[in-house]
Amino acid sequence: MLYNQETAKITADLLLKIKAVKLSPQDLFTWASGIKSPVYCDNRITLSYPEIRTFIRQHFVRAIEDQFPGPELIAGVATGGIAQGVLVAQELGLPFAYVRSSKKDHGLTNQIEGEVRPGQNVVVVEDLISTGSSSLAVVEALKNAGCRIAGMVAIFTYNLPKSQKAFSEAACRLVTLTDYETLIAQAVESGFIQEKDLQVLRDFKTSLS
Repeated sequence: MLYNQETAKITADLLLKIKAVKLSPQDLFTWASGIKSPVYCDNRITLSYPEIRTFIRQHFVRAIEDQFPGPELIAGVATGGIAQGVLVAQELGLPFAYVRSSKKDHGLTNQIEGEVRPGQNVVVVEDLISTGSSSLAVVEALKNAGCRIAGMVAIFTYNLPKSQKAFSEAACRLVTLTDYETLIAQAVESGFIQEKDLQVLRDFKTSLS
């Protein structure tokens, strides 16, 4: 679910302005999964803009305080959620840890880095949700460590049916600052794409349903 519509619109506009999200209806991007997409999202770029970084941190904190009261630990998803998670944890005065989607294959073979205690109420911070598989692998690792998962916050979600089903089955509540539908509507309103390209973006979402 979106935190709120006003935040969603502002967040989408900020991501478009700094090209954290790139829209290319005619020249498709290739995701790591091999999917051909008219959209490419790199929210790490937000960290290079102090005002935007602050906006995201503040609205993550508000979303957590409104939707997930009483967190005892903030956990960032490696790697995109680490920096955002640290900022949120610092603002809330809470411990921080980060979690990989799988264990390292060397050293201590840790999947969780930082101190995590059984019974802790945890909010997970992520930058982007596509299929949700890597994000939910982190949730599973924290559950296996004995944590209670309050939920997850993320900057952006594609709202793919696959991810919605996965989060529902994992009983993990997801709150995002913006989403795919808000993004493409804002892109047209702000002139980042032409009205004639809108159908390509809508068809892409439908093709992954």
